[in-house]
Amino acid sequence: MTTRSYWYDGVTLPAFPKLDGDLKVDVAVVGGGITGVTAAYLLKKAGKRVALLERDRCGGGDTGNTTAHLTANTDLRPTELAKKFGNDHAKAVWDAGHAAVEQVHANSHAEGIDCDFAWVPGFLHVARGADAAKEAEGLREDAALAAGWGFDTTFVDAVPLAGTPGVRVPHQARFHPLKYLAGLLKTIPGGGSHVFEGTDVSEATADPLTLTTAGGHRVTCDRLVIATHVPVMGLKGVVGAALFQTKIAPYTSYVVGARVPPGAVPDGLFWDTNDPYFYLRLNRRPGFDEVIFGGRDHKTGQEHDTEKRFRELEAKLAELVPGANDNYRWSGQVVETHDGLPYIGETADKQFTATGFSGNGTTFGTLAAMMATDWVAGRKNPWSELFAPGRKPVHGVWDYLTENIDYPYYMLRDRLRRAEGTSAADLQPGEGKILKLGGERVAAFKDKAGAVTTLSPVCTHMGCRVRWNPAETTWDCPCHGSRFRPTGEVLAGPAEAPLAKVEVKG
Repeated sequence: MTTRSYWYDGVTLPAFPKLDGDLKVDVAVVGGGITGVTAAYLLKKAGKRVALLERDRCGGGDTGNTTAHLTANTDLRPTELAKKFGNDHAKAVWDAGHAAVEQVHANSHAEGIDCDFAWVPGFLHVARGADAAKEAEGLREDAALAAGWGFDTTFVDAVPLAGTPGVRVPHQARFHPLKYLAGLLKTIPGGGSHVFEGTDVSEATADPLTLTTAGGHRVTCDRLVIATHVPVMGLKGVVGAALFQTKIAPYTSYVVGARVPPGAVPDGLFWDTNDPYFYLRLNRRPGFDEVIFGGRDHKTGQEHDTEKRFRELEAKLAELVPGANDNYRWSGQVVETHDGLPYIGETADKQFTATGFSGNGTTFGTLAAMMATDWVAGRKNPWSELFAPGRKPVHGVWDYLTENIDYPYYMLRDRLRRAEGTSAADLQPGEGKILKLGGERVAAFKDKAGAVTTLSPVCTHMGCRVRWNPAETTWDCPCHGSRFRPTGEVLAGPAEAPLAKVEVKG
């Protein structure tokens, strides 16, 4: 039995030197997990000189001990989110999660990183042994609410593997976190940017903003991003850091890995309704699959018999997947906040902090990196108020979508919307709809004679998804106002090229 994370098996992360002199950069990033590495990568892409400082090895902390679910689902279910924060805020949380998953996909594609990324469905399901009839109604409400937010969620009577009722959430993902980190890390050094390992930051001072390492070297910067899971003191000092840390609570979660024959377990992400919940996913390997199964969380330091937690997990996995051959076990730490949402944002002048990702570190860590990049660039981010470390209770109506329609994510968001039909027969003469034909979404229009034109729904200006305007019989772009005739020709800019014709197969 291997007693460290499955993700280290066969993966060699690039090594970097210790800082051995003084340095000046635009942004210093402290912490070499997924948050810090992604932030350094995105900031360099944005034209900034970055120094990424890690006290040990990059990827050697909680990122290396994750189970790497990439999902918009949070520990709070949709109905719980809406009850606690209001419907618009709850929708924003899911939007933020989907934007982060899209960012991981975009980064891995842009850099050609082979990190086993795959789009898979996610399933929240009734725990085995629970009252399925009693819990099913709540799950129906969850599915309907998320569908109302524009996500293609559906209630299913029997979730694969579990066999109990649940909610199916499409367009979630899985990946190999250390392969991904290794790929990003290789792109950061050069052009005035650096990665340093074995470099512990001992002090931060202002005017000018300067980090001093344990070795006595100084990094002077314009902005500081703290991405250390549990925040270090930074510019707030010992007292300020201690006060901030009282707002978060660390929990330990346990994980076992087991080999199963190919196809023995469906490919997806699974969570049950236990509290704390059990969670499961796969990683494909040549000739077999690896099941990664976790749970049995408790407050860190408040369990003496940790071996018992592993035994309970192994027994539960054997019940769920008979014949699973256990070969890994490890634990990781998750950080909870008082209201279930992470703290992401400015915590002192020129200082940005991210923590409290709960059980969703790979998603929220990526989101934090996106938000840090916007903060450095002076761009408005749709979720800055929602996740602000100093936030007050949020509720009520918030037309954040209208306010943030130009944000890049909303140029792509309509790809998550449910298609309005699956056949040209769903169209009336003179009508247009977004249909799913031949496995892909198309903008389909049927003229008065019954001829159907199928077009790409992607606006040729900046990539938003067009929508049918029945009053004007046009395809309109909700992001920047481009308009197209029913057959795709440009009616009004800023788009200059027509919608692409699509030949539907099958």
